[in-house]
Amino acid sequence: MQANLTPQGQSTDILAIANMPVLWVLAIGVFAAIIVQSLVYMRAAKKAGPAADITEAELKVSFRAGAVAAIGPSLAVVLVSIALLALFGTPAVLVRIGLVGSAATESASASLAAGTMGAELGDASYTQAVFVVAFLAMSLSGAGWMIATLILTPILRRGDSKLRNVNPALMAIVPAAALIAAFASLGIAELGKTPVHILSVIVSALTMGTCILAGNKTPATWLKEWGLGISIMVGLVVAYFAHTSGMAPAA
Repeated sequence: MQANLTPQGQSTDILAIANMPVLWVLAIGVFAAIIVQSLVYMRAAKKAGPAADITEAELKVSFRAGAVAAIGPSLAVVLVSIALLALFGTPAVLVRIGLVGSAATESASASLAAGTMGAELGDASYTQAVFVVAFLAMSLSGAGWMIATLILTPILRRGDSKLRNVNPALMAIVPAAALIAAFASLGIAELGKTPVHILSVIVSALTMGTCILAGNKTPATWLKEWGLGISIMVGLVVAYFAHTSGMAPAA
């Protein structure tokens, strides 16, 4: 490995250091922590279920719905990750894109860091030294997310308790409204780009609505669990065919 790394770090063989064993160990450690954390939360949910009048069957449905709903968004992450493997290597992509942060944020952080060294991601100026700086910038960016969560979560918990004392029903509305607003803002942001984006959003929304309606009106209640995954897949298929048919404006 040392043969590929010049004294000045000017080699463009990024993968020689991007796939170092120590990075793999750290990436596996992060995934192990996430798996353990998930198991702890699932166990805690099962213990707290009876106190909240949640049956074992309802818990299983909730766990299954969450797992199914994660399939669609995970596919998008996988596609983006594949495109970034050559730039950052597998361990960095697994940790930075798959667990902490987003592709847009992490890529922007790396690009800005590379720019401070007069380099650009992916071209001849993208050396090992630039990669190290870009990787550090990505790590600091992700750390900011986690530190903010660590600091703000106790503060928000106190606010939650106070609101529940004032009006318990209010805290049943606020989280739902926040989720609706978050997803609506993401969808609205895509509408103004191209006709393909507009069609994809509309078709996905109609598909999701149909799945929920069918799940409520028919014995096929599983459609409510699979609705998000189905709507994402249908939206991707529609977007692909719409793009290939010429709906997208010429670059």
